[in-house]
Parts: sequence; C-alpha cells; structure tokens
Amino acid sequence: MDLKIAINNVRRVVMHGLTKYVGFSDTMIKAEEGIDLKRILLCRPNSRLGNQLLITPLVQEIIALFPDCKVDLFARGFLSEIIFENYEQIDKKIKLPKKPFGEMIKYIKVWFSLRRRRYDLVINVTEGSSSGRLSTRFSRARWRFFNHTDALLQARYPDYRHMAKFPVYNFRHYLSLSGLKISERPVPLLSIKLSEAELDKGKMVLNSHVDHTKETICIYTFATGTKCYSEEWWAVMYIRLMETYGKTYNILEVLPIENVSKIHFEACSYYSKNIREIASVIANSVLFLGADSGIMHLAASSGTPTVGLFSITDPSVYRPYGNHSLAINTNTTNTDGIIAALNEILNYNSYLAPRNLN
Repeated sequence: MDLKIAINNVRRVVMHGLTKYVGFSDTMIKAEEGIDLKRILLCRPNSRLGNQLLITPLVQEIIALFPDCKVDLFARGFLSEIIFENYEQIDKKIKLPKKPFGEMIKYIKVWFSLRRRRYDLVINVTEGSSSGRLSTRFSRARWRFFNHTDALLQARYPDYRHMAKFPVYNFRHYLSLSGLKISERPVPLLSIKLSEAELDKGKMVLNSHVDHTKETICIYTFATGTKCYSEEWWAVMYIRLMETYGKTYNILEVLPIENVSKIHFEACSYYSKNIREIASVIANSVLFLGADSGIMHLAASSGTPTVGLFSITDPSVYRPYGNHSLAINTNTTNTDGIIAALNEILNYNSYLAPRNLN
C-alpha cells in the first residue's frame, strides 16, 4: 500500500508539472454558430468507483438537453464499461490503464488516441484534476470547458460544492452564457441504470440470502483508510440495529471485495465482485447504511434510500442525495441519532405502496 501511495504521489507531481504552465481558458459557444451538440467528450481519468458514479448526473443532464448527442468518456481503469453499460448515448470509453507505470506504452498510446476524434465540446468534469485539464486541452475540440469554480454560482446554490452537482450547475451556466435557455430543475440523481432483468435477478439473489417475507436493511461496514469505522464502533451500531429492527427486518451485510467484516460476519452476509449485481441487490432493499465509500455511492445510484456515515470527509462534497438519502456526521451524532434518522426513512417508506416480497 505504501508503494501504491508513493506511485500515485509521483504521478500527481508529474501531471501537476505538465499542467502548471498550460492555459486553461474556456472557449465559449456562440449562439449564432448553433448549440446543437452532437459529440461530447467527458474527461475524468480516475479509476475509483465513487468518482465515476458521480459523473452520472452530468451524463444525464447532457442527454436531457441534447438527446441526439453521443458522449465519449476518458476514464481510467475498467469501471466505466460497467457503470455506463445501459447508457445508450455513451459511445466510446477511452480507458487509461489503472497502473500507468506498469503499462507505460499503453498509457501513452491511450493519451494520443484522444486526437483521433474531433468533438463539438470537451468537458473537464472535475476542476482539481490535472490530468483532466490536460486531456481537455490535448483533445481535438471545437469548444472546451474546464469547469472552474464560479463564486456567483456558489453563493446561489447551497449544494454547489457537491462533486456530482458542481459540473451540472457549471455546465448549465456555461450553456446559458452561450445563449441557451436552461430551466431551473433539480440536479439528476446518481444512476447506474439497472434494467428490469437486473432488478429481477437482484431480487432473486437477495431472497436466497434472507427471509423473503421481510424487508431488508443493507449495511456496509468497510471503507478505505481513515473513513473506515472501528470494530468497536460497528459492534455497538450492530447491536442497536438488531435491537431495533431485528424482528421486523432482515439485516444483510454487503461485503467488500476484501471479504472482511467489522462485525465478524455476525449478520447474514452477501459477497460478490459483480458491481451491477451488488447494485441490484441493494436496489431491492429498503435502506442502505454505510460509511462514505464507493459502495455508498453505488447504493445511492441504485435508487435505494442511502444513509452515509461521515467522520473525516466533507458531506457537502460527497453526501448521498435523493430518494430520502442523507448524510450523518458521526462526530456530532450518536447511535440514538442514527436510529432516529433511520426511523424517519423507514416510516416514510411504510406510507408507500407495499412491495411484492415473493
């Protein structure tokens, strides 16, 4: 792990050095030239599950505004193929190898492949990404949008800093400056776009693990680095969950790829390396509880109410939203407060039409 961190630090230093003296000014679309975009490239060369899922609202926004547009993705690793599998408007995934120093020749070839197509517009999805800014500059484009922070938008929208919402607000503003009228509406939710067949399979998998006559609460006790809560913390939380919901709900632990459990596998557990299947299983549950992680964002993208636990990272940037999802700061909220929050969501769910559990 120390070697991996060292390599990533070297990569960041190299990319920062490459981009330090390169200009990154937006090129503005002129209304008289037409704003009917046909091909867009999104630059987000990051391999993490959560960061790629956080692109999905921007993709949905582009599709809503330009339904005939084809969208290419410049990403890193293999996850873009999986996450955007059911997005028909996504055309080409230009994928950097996950380990660039181990596949340097391929890494360089992928960068040069950015020059093969000409785009109407190229968008750098995240302002802080050096490689995202460089790829936006390097690609062949009629117009380029680098996605800088806008102080006026930040003052206008309380949720502007959220990593999924920031590029959507900025994209809308960019288009409005070009003469396109954009109506005010909520930012799209994260969505992995599960098919009916996937949802049906998820239901079957879930029912094979739990009592199918009861609804299910999913928990995820793992996270990376300091975001991960201790075994002691989860032991207390799990006892409260069982005391409160054990008789009326199934408690299912979704296991990480490392196949570890902070509650020592005391709960019924589910393990899979199939990201879309994991999402489909969570989609058939009534609630997901877990720390800030890629699986938390996957849960939110499945449409299930998601409660994210935050102690280190900033909830205003990474919190789950939509479908009555919420973020809880565990530095200021104890287990009683968490249970109260879960009760609010479950009580709301009880007013909805009951689902067929069979």
